[in-house]
Amino acid sequence: QVQLVESGGGLVQAGGSLRLSCAASGIIFSINAMGWYRQAPGRQRELVATITTGVETNYADSVKGRFTISRDNAKNTVYLQMNSLKPEDTAVYYCNADISTFTRRTYWGQGTQVTVSA
Repeated sequence: QVQLVESGGGLVQAGGSLRLSCAASGIIFSINAMGWYRQAPGRQRELVATITTGVETNYADSVKGRFTISRDNAKNTVYLQMNSLKPEDTAVYYCNADISTFTRRTYWGQGTQVTVSA
């Protein structure tokens, strides 16, 4: 059974930094695209950043220049480096990954809370 486990969330002051990690485990043949999404209270889940196997990246306009997504294929892990954090970045952050096992589907992590104080 495949699992995605996030870590690295927490409370930080505006202007600070956090690094999120998400590790995939289980029977995995290959991991295709990976990404980070977030959901603030009362709002829909939104895309933050994605990264392909060819390390092509895509970012939401609201985080461009502040956040960096990367991956370590040897560790089946995706990272999100978040700098210059703003109160509006406060949300639960979820990772997802398109994973091939005996089938191919998208998996989600359980989420990690990021809170940015003014």
